[in-house]
Order: sequence, then structure tokens, then C-alpha cells
Amino acid sequence: MVEPTASEIDLVAVDLAGPDAARAIRDCWDAREAVVVIDPALTEAAKFAVLRRLRPTGIIDSRGRRAMRGSPVPAGTAAVVVTSGTAATPKAVTLTRAGMETMAVGYSSMIGASGSDVWLAALPLTGVAGLAILARSYVTDVPAVVHDRFVSDHVARSAERHEASIVSLVPTALRRLLDAGAPLHHFRVVLVGGAPFPNTLRDCATAAGVTVVGTYGLTETWGGVALDGQLIGGAQAQIADDGEIEIAGPMVMSGYRLDPEATRDVFRDGWLRTGDLGTFTDDRLVVTGRRGDMIITGGVNVSPAAVEAALLTHAGIVDAAVVGAADEEWGERVVAYVVPVDPAAVPSLEDVRALVKTELAAAAAPQELHPVSRIPRNAAGKVVRRDLGRS
Repeated sequence: MVEPTASEIDLVAVDLAGPDAARAIRDCWDAREAVVVIDPALTEAAKFAVLRRLRPTGIIDSRGRRAMRGSPVPAGTAAVVVTSGTAATPKAVTLTRAGMETMAVGYSSMIGASGSDVWLAALPLTGVAGLAILARSYVTDVPAVVHDRFVSDHVARSAERHEASIVSLVPTALRRLLDAGAPLHHFRVVLVGGAPFPNTLRDCATAAGVTVVGTYGLTETWGGVALDGQLIGGAQAQIADDGEIEIAGPMVMSGYRLDPEATRDVFRDGWLRTGDLGTFTDDRLVVTGRRGDMIITGGVNVSPAAVEAALLTHAGIVDAAVVGAADEEWGERVVAYVVPVDPAAVPSLEDVRALVKTELAAAAAPQELHPVSRIPRNAAGKVVRRDLGRS
């Protein structure tokens, strides 16, 4: 083990689940230590690989706490969180305590969270979405209930029994709960993020009496930058000349763990390059797509997120994902994967092309349509595009 210097602190791996993990994390934060949460469901070989890569100086698991041969982190670090890695190699993001406090206070003030509220953490603490819920509770002293994992019935019961008043959900989870008739209206507010939040889904939630707030952020920003497009206190955003959203503020990461080259690549003049495309409408930040996902067909840029949103307005489609495929004539062609409401009544290609063309340019209309039983998504609800066609 490398002993921390005066300007360094321990990085402690937490290999526990649910409430046990939450207690260990809070204890580490009380001791001014940083944490990295390990998925306890991983195989021993997978855990070894994660620990070898992240090099924590200690670990807390079912056997207690013990030291490890690792590298300390800079003082002021709160957590190291691994990105979802839906389209590339996951990165280990170093997040600061100052960023945690800015994010927690900013979120809580915008939704009016108080001591009479209770956060529900039903997302994995291994990801920033789940860990940020615990951080908001820790910083603002608003209580939190932590579940071992996301279980629809448990979330629904928590709302119905008034055990929690604020919950964060990914769009997929929200859709499933609404379809099941879960009493989400008992929550004072439901935060929805981690993936694009279609207007059709928002409308369904509102019709069911649910107060929903769309969120935007990245692992690199402590998960929190904007609520319904409005920047939280301390956050700054600008749109670069190429349309990319750039973020600055205390919530922005200090860098990627043990990877200075990747850290340099993601910053431009002190601003974090998010990889997301967007614009400002009525002073609110609107995300229009993801740079790496952009399809260029016949010289026209097509946003998969925009096509997916259009497809989800079809009454016969419950979920959708769009990718680009190589095409000798057009460079790329738009390929849509859809989950039909009725597997025996799949919408036709001509039908979905006509629908998309009512909202977007003709180039955005899918040239291929594949019905599937499910869209592959990670725990944050993001489409794992590399797995499309395998399910």
C-alpha cells in the first residue's frame, strides 16, 4: 500500500450492496475518504480486474475492511465512478467533494427537497445516478431509503406506502411502472434521466398524475447539470461552434483515474466536452443527440435520438433504437430496431418511414426495420448500440 501524503487521501473500494454499501460509503465520506463502489454481483475474476485497474488503497466487503496495494487520490476527491461504456471502453471518473456538494445543493433547491422528503435510491450505487442520490441525501441531510436493486414492485410499494417522496428513474423503468399501473403519483416528484426522455412518455406520466422532471448530466458531471433544461446553481453550459455541449463548474470531474491523456482530450479551454449535441431554447438546454451516434447518410446528419423519439409516437411501437449501417450508395443507412406492442402486428417499413417523415427530414426515415423482443440497455437505461441485433 502507498501511504497518502498530506495532499492525498485513501480510495476505498466498497464491495457491498444496498443499505450495507450506503452505510460504508457514508462512513468513508465522514472520514474524508473517497470511494469506488464495486458491483457485488461480479465474478471474483471480474472484481480482480476492476480492482487491478482502479488501484484502491483499501476495500470494505463482507469480511470487513483491509488495506490494499493501491494509489491514493488527491485530497478533496469524493468518488471514482466507472462510466457505462455503452459504445466504448469505460472510463474511471474522479469526482470531487466540492462537486458533490454543488450538485446536491443545486438539485435539492430546484425541486424544493426538504427534511420532510425522503429520497428513494433504487438505482445501482455503482453508477453515478445511484451514487448521486446518496450524495444528495448526505450533503443536505434529507433522508434516503436504499434498495438492494431495482424491483418494480418494491418501488411501487414505496410510493404507495409513502416511504419515499422523491425517486430517480430511467425512462425504461418509468414506462414499465406506468404500464403496470404503479401509483407513482404518490411520489412528490419523479426525476427521469440517464437516457433520452421521449415526450410521449412524459405525456403518459403527466396523464397519470405523476410529476416528472427530466434531468441531464454525465458521469463526468456528478450526474447533475440541468433539470428540465434549466441549469442548476454553479453549472455553466455553452454550445461550441460544432454544436457540442460543453460544461464547466464545480461538479465537473477532476479527471480520469490514472489516465492523464484521456483527461486532456476531453477538455477544451477548461470546458468539458460532453460528446452530446444541443442547443438553447428559451434559455433552457436542449439535448439533440450524441456526437458518436450521429448517422451521416447522403451527406445529411441524422440524430438517432430524434428518429427514436419519432418512432415512439407510433401506437404500435413500445420501444425503439436506431443505428447507422454501412451503405455503398449513401455512406450509411438508417436502421431501426423496434419492440412492437403486438408481435403479430409489426408496423411496416413504409408505415414508419411515412411517420418519421412527418417530423424529420426524409433522410432520417429508416431504410431497414427489425422487430425485436427487447432493446438492449444498461442499468442507466441507455441503449447498448453494439448489442443491437443480438437480442
